[in-house]
Amino acid sequence: MIKGPGIFLAQFMADRAPLDRFDTACRWANELGYVGVQVPSWDGRCIDLHKAATSRAYCDDLRAQADAAGVEISELSTHLQGQLVAVHPAYVSMFQCFAPAAVNTPDAMCRYGTEQVKLCLSASKNLGLTAMPTFSGALMWHTVYPWPQRPAGLVEEGFRELARRWRPILDHAEQCGVDCAFEVHPGEDLHDGASYEAFLDHVDEHPRACLLYDPSHFVLQQLDYLAYIELYHERIKCFHVKDAEFRPNGRVGVYGGYQGWQNRAGRFRSLGDGQVDFTAIFTLLTKYKYEGWATLEWECCFKDGEQGAEEGAPFIAQHLIQPPQRAFDDFAGGKIDKQAVRAALGLE
Repeated sequence: MIKGPGIFLAQFMADRAPLDRFDTACRWANELGYVGVQVPSWDGRCIDLHKAATSRAYCDDLRAQADAAGVEISELSTHLQGQLVAVHPAYVSMFQCFAPAAVNTPDAMCRYGTEQVKLCLSASKNLGLTAMPTFSGALMWHTVYPWPQRPAGLVEEGFRELARRWRPILDHAEQCGVDCAFEVHPGEDLHDGASYEAFLDHVDEHPRACLLYDPSHFVLQQLDYLAYIELYHERIKCFHVKDAEFRPNGRVGVYGGYQGWQNRAGRFRSLGDGQVDFTAIFTLLTKYKYEGWATLEWECCFKDGEQGAEEGAPFIAQHLIQPPQRAFDDFAGGKIDKQAVRAALGLE
């Protein structure tokens, strides 16, 4: 059965109680009805990542804090650090806030991001976790709309380089027994099914190169988010429950016209306020025996986060499906009667 409701703490941690400390944030989550917390591994208010990677005693204490609050640690996230594994020089200044001040070149960001993601994989192992949400980073995103025409060989070389950077991380993930769950996302080189498949080809179908499923990003791309589950369900190891809507008009479409979020055609919404068919999503994930967490990621340009968090737990809970222990029509069946079977087929 899908686990949940869970909540991603990244958007909620703050410099005021109760969201300024891990233990009190866990109690806050539990009081709202959540039973799992996804932890942003870059946030020192939640976790000391180096300690978690090197000390089982520290991890035991962290887990005990969550247990005392009535929640489990579902995953440790490395979205910000994974982004730094591959940074095009044009984006260095914008991603500077993801790293210490001295980490201010693409190469330095790659080294730092790689180290951080490996630390998080080790910490995940120490905590007994099996998946780590992350981003792939991007070397090619500035060429996603091919004008001017991309130089021949650019895409192949881009994926070759991305694979070269991620292969040692994936191998470390294998040693830790933890899946790297890439959130395919605009702005990343892995932003849809086709780009993910290209990456898989270049890492030799590495068993730890898995997926975080978030339908909201597919609504904004106008990608079939249900067919995506059919295609990649074996690789889906994490699930962000996030709503979205796409309402194009004569002024803005997929690209958004540089508008603020409220004026874009594609917008993230609080759960239940958008267009995502979560009943169908939970049904498909149950069909394919997804056993990970269903985790609220709150991002909405209209509704306050506190309200979104309050509404999120019951929304997820009502969509969780208990798989049947027997078929609904078992009552009408019976033991196999070979003679009756042959008679039903019109055979002697």
